[in-house]
Amino acid sequence: MPPSLSFYDTATRSVREFVPISPGKVGVYLCGATVQAPPHVGHIRSGVAFDVLRRWLTARGFDVTFIRNVTDIDDKIIHNAGHDDVPYWVVAMRNERAFTRAYEALGCLPPTYEPRATGHIPEMIQMMQRLIEVGHGYAMNGDVYFDVRAFEGYGKLSGQRIDDMLASPDSEAQIKRDARDFAMWKSAKPGEPYWDTPWGPGRPGWHIECSAMAEKYLGPHFDIHGGGLDLIFPHHENEIAQSKAAGDQFANYWLHNAWVTTAGEKMSKSLGNSLLVDEVVKRVRPIELRYYLVGAHYRSMLEYSDDSVNDAGQGFRRIEGFLQRSHEFLGGDPLLLLPNPAARPAAFEAAMDDDLSVPQAFAVLHETVRNGNAALTEKNASLVGDAFYATIAMLEVLGLNPWSEPWVGAGHTDTESVIDALVQVALQQRQEARARKDFAASDAIRDGLDAIGIRIEDTPQGARWTLEH
Repeated sequence: MPPSLSFYDTATRSVREFVPISPGKVGVYLCGATVQAPPHVGHIRSGVAFDVLRRWLTARGFDVTFIRNVTDIDDKIIHNAGHDDVPYWVVAMRNERAFTRAYEALGCLPPTYEPRATGHIPEMIQMMQRLIEVGHGYAMNGDVYFDVRAFEGYGKLSGQRIDDMLASPDSEAQIKRDARDFAMWKSAKPGEPYWDTPWGPGRPGWHIECSAMAEKYLGPHFDIHGGGLDLIFPHHENEIAQSKAAGDQFANYWLHNAWVTTAGEKMSKSLGNSLLVDEVVKRVRPIELRYYLVGAHYRSMLEYSDDSVNDAGQGFRRIEGFLQRSHEFLGGDPLLLLPNPAARPAAFEAAMDDDLSVPQAFAVLHETVRNGNAALTEKNASLVGDAFYATIAMLEVLGLNPWSEPWVGAGHTDTESVIDALVQVALQQRQEARARKDFAASDAIRDGLDAIGIRIEDTPQGARWTLEH
C-alpha cells in the first residue's frame, strides 16, 4: 500500500494525512491577486506553489476543482485609480491581465474558476444578512461589522488571544462594539464606487469577498484553503470567523506558502525591493524561473538573488541537456517524449506525498540525471531509457517538462530550432576550417560561440552544443 498523502495544516500546526471529503474529489480555494499593481516575483510564488499542489493531487488521481479569486475592489485599487485619474476598474483590469500573463508565463494551469469580487456582491450581501440574523454581525452608519467576541474560537488559526490583538484599522474604533471588529461592508464615500444594499450604498470589505466566493464555488464545506503566510492574520482568520458563524464548516486544511525575500526582507513594492515578473522573464527563461521557485519547500523562505536564479538556470539546463542527448541516443522518436506516470520513482512520489517536499523530490531527479549521464557514457540503452522516462515523468508533474505545454506553446521549441539552425551553420564552417587545417579559424568560431554562451562538445558522433547562459 502506498504511503499516505499528507500536508502541514496551519490550523492544527501539524502534518496531517489528507483525507478528502468526497472520495476521488478535491476542492481547493486559493486567495489570488489583489490587482492594485503588476505582480512581482513574491506575488507569483503562491500561484506557482499551489499549481504544484494541484498537479500533484491530479497525478494522485483526484478530480480537482481549483478556485483562484481576483480581488478587483480594494482601498489600494481606488487610491491608485485616483492617482492615475482613471476608473477603479481600469486599474483592476490592467493589473489582472498582468497577473494572468505572469501565471501563464510560469506555467500555471488555468483555474477551474477565477471569480472576481465585484461579480459576487449579491452573495456577499446574503452572507452578511445571515450573520446579522444570528448575532455575529451588526450595521452601524452604513457600515457592517463582524462581532469578533461573539464568535468562539476567534484567533485560533493565528494563535492569538482577542485581548492581545490590535484594533482593526478599517474604520473609527469608537463606533464599533469592539475596536477589533472588522468591516464586512464599507459605506460609500464621495467619488468611490458603490453598490446598493439594505444598509445603504457602499462596497465590500476584503474578507467577506473570499468567504462568499468560496461558498458559491465549493459549497459550505471543502478540502483545502491556501494562500501566502501573510494572509493567516487577519484575512484567513476573518474568513474562518465569517464562514463558520454563517453556518459553513468551511475548509478542512489550511496551507500557506512562505515569502520570497531580498536581503532578508519580504519582497514588497512598499519596501522598494520588488522585481516585476514581466521584467524578470525578459532576462531569465520562464521555465528556469519556475524551476527556481519550486525548488525550495513551499513553507520555506526563499531568498531571491540574480546569482541564485542563474545557478538554478544552469542546473535546469543540465537536465535539459541530458534529455536532449538521451532522446537522440534512443533514436529521436517523438513518441518517446510522452510522459509515463508509471516511470516516476517511488522515492520521488514519497517525497511529494510528504507535504510536497520538492527539495527531496529534486534530489531524486538529480540522482536520476546523474545515473542517466553515466549510462550515456557507457552506451547502456536500457539504463539510459529508464533515466530518460523517469526524468520526463518527474518534470511533468512539477510543470517543468520542456516538451509539454506551455513551454512548447510559448515558442521555446521554435526559438531553440532557430538557434540550432544558426549554430549548425557555424559548426559547418568550423568543420570546413578544420578540414583545410585552418585551426586558427576553427578555434575562433568555437571561441565566438562560447562567448555568447554556446558550449561546443566534440564527440565521436560529431559536435554537439549546449546553451550555458
